[in-house]
Amino acid sequence: MHTIVLGLARTARLPALEARHSSTVVLGFFAFVAGVVAIAVMSSAALVTGQPFVFPSLGPTAFLLFFTPSAPSSSPRSAVSGHLIGVGAGYLSLALFGLTDNPPALLEGVTGARVGAAALSLGLCSAVMVWLQVPHPPACSTTLIVSLGLLRQFDQLAVLMLGVVLLVAIGFAINRLAGVDYPPWRAAVPPSGGE
Repeated sequence: MHTIVLGLARTARLPALEARHSSTVVLGFFAFVAGVVAIAVMSSAALVTGQPFVFPSLGPTAFLLFFTPSAPSSSPRSAVSGHLIGVGAGYLSLALFGLTDNPPALLEGVTGARVGAAALSLGLCSAVMVWLQVPHPPACSTTLIVSLGLLRQFDQLAVLMLGVVLLVAIGFAINRLAGVDYPPWRAAVPPSGGE
């Protein structure tokens, strides 16, 4: 029985399926299943704890983890670092514009200070990700979530980051189970073309 289960697992791995079927169909189905599983786990954690384990920028992060897992922007290093930079830039911008105690922009409306905080947070997030070579576009959504005051309390920001780490761990497990060589931390650096 053990041999049969292992054989079925090998046959159902992504590279084996792509060799027998349309790559687009297989990858689309994989993205569907992996996305459903990952966000269902995250949503269940939010339901059980009452904490914001699910927030809008996790959707694009999940897409990157399952559609382009070998891209530098999909690596655990970029995903975790990018969102951490986004949280930091968003909160720093809130603080600089005196908005840490204000209600979210959805309730308060958009003010000049909110425009400044949102613009500064996006600029800071983008620049720091480039400087540290940890590109992760969904982190720009995270920084706006914070600078617009949607999540701004330290416990919410800690849960947000825990959610990112949990999603990356789920992404690692799903990709590896599917036979995808997802990196443990950093994407492989392609060899240079010449010396």
